[in-house]
Amino acid sequence: MARITRTVVVETPLLPRKLFRVFAELEGMYRNIVEQLTLYAVRENVASFTRLKTLKYRELRNLYPHLPPHYAYTACQDASTRAKSFLKLRKKGLAEKEYPEVRSISIWLDDHLWKSNGLTSIRVVTHKGWIPLEFNRHKQYWRYVNRGWRLASEARVKLDKRGRRLVIYLTFVKDVEEYKPRSFISVDVNENNATALIDGIAYLFETNTGKIVLGYYYRRKRIQEKYDKFYGTKSRIKRGIMRKLKEGKKKQDSKWKIANIVVREASRRGYAIVMEKLGKKPAEQMVTRINDDQLRHRIFQASFKGVQKAIEEKAREYGVPVIYVNPKNTSKLCPIHGSEIAYENTSRVGKCRRGEMWHRDVVAAWNLFLRALRGDGSSAPSPAELPVDGSPVPLGSTATHEPTVIARDLWARWKSLDETMNLYKMIRMNI
Repeated sequence: MARITRTVVVETPLLPRKLFRVFAELEGMYRNIVEQLTLYAVRENVASFTRLKTLKYRELRNLYPHLPPHYAYTACQDASTRAKSFLKLRKKGLAEKEYPEVRSISIWLDDHLWKSNGLTSIRVVTHKGWIPLEFNRHKQYWRYVNRGWRLASEARVKLDKRGRRLVIYLTFVKDVEEYKPRSFISVDVNENNATALIDGIAYLFETNTGKIVLGYYYRRKRIQEKYDKFYGTKSRIKRGIMRKLKEGKKKQDSKWKIANIVVREASRRGYAIVMEKLGKKPAEQMVTRINDDQLRHRIFQASFKGVQKAIEEKAREYGVPVIYVNPKNTSKLCPIHGSEIAYENTSRVGKCRRGEMWHRDVVAAWNLFLRALRGDGSSAPSPAELPVDGSPVPLGSTATHEPTVIARDLWARWKSLDETMNLYKMIRMNI
């Protein structure tokens, strides 16, 4: 049994000025406490929350007697998290300053500082007493409420001073138990696609990540050349334009939509998901022999492990088991004959020594699937006694093993593979 947590962000309507001023005062006191604790924790090399609370709790209660006592408790949690992260960076030599800077602040709340008031509002205790807060509900919030998730004891509140409202971070939790899988769905992640082998059919979901990365690379380059010349490298105008670029959002959208499709199909069939076991920094290993700066940039921005993490995170929600196997030679060896596959130039279709034609992404998905079947993660590509006489078997040698290619514009519209394939078939019929 595993406990899954998810954070849902909701906002309050426009607050009266007098009420908003109360939270502004609360935030100011909370910020002062966090800044003091963070500096103390870094100076004294204190990374433990319990030790920091033991050392500073009484002092904080004397300094802020009118503040509810549990704010000192949550501020210690907040500060210890910041200090621990900074001390880790400083140990690695990555810290640029002697002490961390507390820039953004959100008020941490535990179960003594806030209460749920039904499904439409909460109550928060401040230095002025308990204050009820209505918040705007949206589709994502109701989705968690209606699917068996429950509110956790912790929450956070952040002030939107420009909009004069509060941003509330609600944490939902759910206990999920993994099932015993009946079979596997293997997923091979590449720069411009993700290939999923489902019931013997390889579906290639085009992501076009390479084109997205290059497009934003040239766009940023043009912006830098234009504004650095007249306003300097630290131009506020340039930073504002850069913030409006949506490269990260587009890539995140692709990751989570692919994860959603793959995990739902695995959950519906009672299958596990099989993926390559990559290292901590797979991109660094890939670029060791590459001198082209543009290609190196594309590989670093492709986020192979990011797609895997999205699939793993979504799988936890559904209780879908995730298995990692040895990726060695998955795209180089024929699953049927065990011989090496030769690819010409940049072609993604190759031929093994026995004449079997394979698409590079399909053969990788099949090898991942077969290694999961054996359960040993070995680099041997073929199970014993696999028939090769043609059409009656999934790996028959009667044709080139190619994937069903699904364009990004098609699969990104739908939440299930069935709906995507129905539209795919309709488009093919019209063509």
